This record gives sequence, C-alpha cells and structure tokens, in this order.
Amino acid sequence: MASLMLTPMGMQALPKKLLPLILFGIAVTSLCSVQPAQAFTVTMQQVGANVVATGNGAIDLSGLNFLFSANGFGGAAVEASFAILSVGPSAAPVSIYNGLTGPASFGSGGAFFANSGSGDWVTVQGAFGNLWVPQGYVSGTALSSSDTWNNATFASLGLTPGTYEWTWGDGGANQNFTLEIGTAPDGGTTISLLGCALLGLAVLRRKLAC
Repeated sequence: MASLMLTPMGMQALPKKLLPLILFGIAVTSLCSVQPAQAFTVTMQQVGANVVATGNGAIDLSGLNFLFSANGFGGAAVEASFAILSVGPSAAPVSIYNGLTGPASFGSGGAFFANSGSGDWVTVQGAFGNLWVPQGYVSGTALSSSDTWNNATFASLGLTPGTYEWTWGDGGANQNFTLEIGTAPDGGTTISLLGCALLGLAVLRRKLAC
C-alpha cells in the first residue's frame, strides 16, 4: 500500500534543489511565529444574555509607585464612570500601585459586581491612577482572569464600546493595561504569520523558477 509518510528513500527522490527550499520555508515560518509577551488586556464581550470579561497577559511594574498590600474582597466589578475594572476571584491578597495615566471613564455606569470570577486579581482604577495586582506578583509573569455578569448588557452596565488604554513608566513593553469593550484584539499575530507565510512562498516560487 502506498504511504504518504516521507521516508529517507522518499526524501532522496526529491529534486536536490527542492529539499533545501522546503527546509528554508519551515525555518522562516518558525522565526515569524515567535511573538513577544503581550501586555495585559481585558476583553469584554456580549455572550448570549451575559457580559463576559477575559483578561490575559503580563505586567511590568517598573515606573509605578508601590502603595501598600491588603486582602482584596468583594470580587470582580466594573464602574465605568470612574474607569474602574476588577477581574479575578471574589477575594485574594493584592498589592496596590499608583502612577498610571489614561481615561478617567469608559462609560456612565455605576458599580456592578460580577456573578462569578476566577483566575488572577487585577484591577485598574483609571480615575485614581491605581493598579492592583496579586500580592507578590513578579513583573513579566503571565496573568489570566475570567468573569461573568449574568443577564447584563453593555447598556445595562453603562459601558461605552471601544478601546481604552492606561500606561505608566516610559510606555515600554507590558507597561500598559488595555480594555477592549465589544471587540477582540488580534494582537497582530494572525497578520504577522500570514505575512511571513506569503513572504516564504514568494521566495520559494522565485527559487523554483530559476
């Protein structure tokens, strides 16, 4: 029975100039797929009858001023009129920093607590320039959170769809907190990979035409 698996004999049967080009294409794709650590981003989306917030990424605390540590309680919440968003569990030890700048609101809504939440506690208080992270957090460590507001909409929570960003320090890598309301950022990954694949394909075609 014929096999589609490449064997040493099958590879020897390939044209001599084709194998190096295939290996080159694989190498180009591998290099292009390497992505730097992404800054912490929270995406809020309407999922059925609920609003779901998902946070992922890393934070660089350089450039922020440490205030104090405390036992956070109350859980995830959003208060758009003061640009306050907390994601994560219902209670956890946190460290509070000050020094970020950005929007002082992302809507007109009051305080609304999430019905469920999990992951790492992260809070932005845009109107006050504060950032909360898990107590003992080490800069650059990946964070992940998920929270749900049941039977809610952007309108009922007083949220204005759009992109909001708070920065600190010199604005370097991971010195920002991004909130996406109603959109899901791609981060450029898909576009970068597609561009690299097309570049590799063009090079291969030119080589094969020679």
